[in-house]
Amino acid sequence: MLTSTFRLLRIIYTVMRFRLDVFIPFSVLPWYLRYTLGLICSIGRKQASQNKGERLRLALESLGPIFVKFGQILSTRRDLLDDNIADELAKLQDKVPAFPGHVAQSIIERDLKAPVSELFAEFSATPLASASIAQVHTAKLHSGEDVVVKVIRPKIEKTISKDISLLYTLAHLVANLSADGRRLRPVEVVTDYEYTILDELDLAKEAGNTGLLQRNFTNSELLYVPQVYWDYSHRNVMVMERISGIPVADIDALNKANVDMKCLAERGVEIFFTQVFSHSFFHADMHPGNIFVDVSNPQKPKYIAIDCAIMGSLDDADKSYLARNLLAFFQRDYRMVAELHVESGWVPKGTPVHAFESAIRSVCEPMFAKPLKDISFGQVLIGLFQTARRFNMEVQPQLVLLEKTLLNIEGLGRQLYPDLDLWVTAKPFLERWMREQMGPKRVMEEVRKQAPQWAGQLPQIPNLVFSALSQMSHQEERLQAQTEAINKLGQELKKSRKNTPFRLLGAISLGTAWIITDPVSLTHIKDADLTSFGLLLLGLYLLVLKP
Repeated sequence: MLTSTFRLLRIIYTVMRFRLDVFIPFSVLPWYLRYTLGLICSIGRKQASQNKGERLRLALESLGPIFVKFGQILSTRRDLLDDNIADELAKLQDKVPAFPGHVAQSIIERDLKAPVSELFAEFSATPLASASIAQVHTAKLHSGEDVVVKVIRPKIEKTISKDISLLYTLAHLVANLSADGRRLRPVEVVTDYEYTILDELDLAKEAGNTGLLQRNFTNSELLYVPQVYWDYSHRNVMVMERISGIPVADIDALNKANVDMKCLAERGVEIFFTQVFSHSFFHADMHPGNIFVDVSNPQKPKYIAIDCAIMGSLDDADKSYLARNLLAFFQRDYRMVAELHVESGWVPKGTPVHAFESAIRSVCEPMFAKPLKDISFGQVLIGLFQTARRFNMEVQPQLVLLEKTLLNIEGLGRQLYPDLDLWVTAKPFLERWMREQMGPKRVMEEVRKQAPQWAGQLPQIPNLVFSALSQMSHQEERLQAQTEAINKLGQELKKSRKNTPFRLLGAISLGTAWIITDPVSLTHIKDADLTSFGLLLLGLYLLVLKP
């Protein structure tokens, strides 16, 4: 409790020091809080000359790696943030001090249940790289392979848990202060962060992601994914092949290696669309630090991807939505874009399509004032999401990851080759994918997919056929019985209709006899009135005895 209190006080101090009070809607606060906060904020006057996005970035850096990671994830929510704030947060560098090598060794030995000397022929206690969640050491297996060992930071889960609790408290405070605070959806942002960072704490999950991505690109000329050594991997430790390549952001080194930059940029786009539309499983953290280039064949360079902690996936409905929206956008069919949003259920069914179409046109049409090669796919998605949010669209988490990845790929591609025309590369891919979804090839794929399930039912087919025939037989018997009952009822109704006048006359006779006769006298016929007695007999005959 004391630790949490000190942490909260430090956060408050940082907010005041960097003048983050500009994010606080003072107009809705009581007067005494306005004056108190204004006085305290005076300690941060020297930072006031910087723009608020830069101050926010510096504040997160001063609070440590967990908040740096939060800022990195927040920078991807351009559907919520102003562009200048998102741009500043994108500058956050996840470079933090390493923890001691002997601590890393103890974690490895605890999780893998063996001394480091038994596990590895060589192990470097000096980390190769260090980040907010884990750090990496180089090693060599006894079988001779060079590997890297990724180790989760000690006690990081407890630190993250405390910081997330504080972030939730701050998020609820911001959301409750004003409508602008609610518009930023701070609680939703913290929830996304919690989900993402907790995934990064489980290296067993990252190893599984790496293995699947590797299988998807087996023997591919586009992308290489390092091998995972499963016997040496655990929740807190992961061992994988050590790769060699040029960091993708090192443009000078790539140029010196005579890499075909146009081919490299276009291959990056092809990898992205292959992952999204062919595999439905894409690397969602493809910033430059996680991408290297194999330049052994500089005219056909190959990408190398590491760090598969954050992955995204799209179902068929998501892919269809995305492909059709992008194609409709570049055909300027804004009516189709609006209808697709309503059809998908991501905006309410009652949304006026005409108004929605007009709003989309006002956002997207100015983009076509630029050359097609300069139009940003990422900005297209951001514009669509921001517009749809005004019509109560709930942003889908998988699309947020997709948007972030697309922005990274697009920015990287144009850094490598400024004249990259993303649409030239993407349009044939999207059109081909749409054709495949509707053609005979897709039908055959569905048949092949269902074949094992059908094969499993083959031994049961005789019983199923016998059961079906038995049911048909019983159904015929029931149908015949029902038909006979209906015919009988029809005859009765027909008879009833035929005898209705007689029944009515009989009822009238009985009623008349009852009115004019003393019922007691009927026990003594000699005393009964003959007229009444005659009416009584006639009524009984007509009602009961006449067929």
